[in-house]
Amino acid sequence: MKKILSIAVIGLVAFALTACGKGGGDKAEAGKIIVTGKEFTEQIIMTHMLAEYLKANTDLDVEVKDSLGGVFVIQEAMKKGDVDLYVEYTGTGYLNVLDKEYKPGLSPDQIYDETKKEYKEKFNMAWLKPMGFNNTYALAVRSELAEELGIKTYSDLAKHSSKLSFGSDPEFFERGDGYDALVKEYNYDFAKQVNIDPDLMYTAAKDAEIDVITAFSTDARIKQYNLTVLEDDKNFFPPYYAAPVIRQAVLDANPGLEDTLNKLTDVLDDDRMQELNAQVNIENKEPEDVAVEFLKEEGLID
Repeated sequence: MKKILSIAVIGLVAFALTACGKGGGDKAEAGKIIVTGKEFTEQIIMTHMLAEYLKANTDLDVEVKDSLGGVFVIQEAMKKGDVDLYVEYTGTGYLNVLDKEYKPGLSPDQIYDETKKEYKEKFNMAWLKPMGFNNTYALAVRSELAEELGIKTYSDLAKHSSKLSFGSDPEFFERGDGYDALVKEYNYDFAKQVNIDPDLMYTAAKDAEIDVITAFSTDARIKQYNLTVLEDDKNFFPPYYAAPVIRQAVLDANPGLEDTLNKLTDVLDDDRMQELNAQVNIENKEPEDVAVEFLKEEGLID
């Protein structure tokens, strides 16, 4: 009898631990949604863009928790059901959350499709349609230098690399998919390699202290400093297309929500996202105001 009771108790404890582990992640209350995002400018804009769009186009009670944290903080909060919706990047989901190994040449659609499939299977989370911009690593040079050398693509750069300097943050030089792999893929032979703080790279490129840098494609300083982003013609860098990620339970509890959110498909491109980031980082506007103004300009809210 004691053995039977012990087994029963163990079973109850295991069930309780499992339930606690889920933390409500498989449940959702109809009519309510919590929108969140990461801690940098672009993400704060995206958080408010989603929230204001939903407030204007649905009857949902929308709560905002901006600047929640990095990808793993948000992923755990999503799994527990503490938050419901945010914008993620395909490369981040594929490499960091799913722990996949990226092989140059995979198309953006392949990355998106596999990431979407595995998020649904492993986490019961849905990737909605991409919003249109790709915040990935990008090789950038001064525009006058690009024009002088006739450089448009990464492959073009190889012909001149032995006379140029290359700068990036220390992490890029240490990553397995960073500098060494890039040099191998495109047959580069840079005259000089410079470890530099990412916040200083753009100024260094502008002032001709470094010729080639690893920029982020939606960073406002690319335009501010008149830099040219080269075409990654062999798809070396993973695509980081932005798309809303939402708990499937929330979609199930709110019929029609997926169609509503998918109306944000391709509303942005890299240049427009740069402009929105610049309004915050350079013009000192509030991210929420920038998001609302954009939505009004696009006719997405009144």
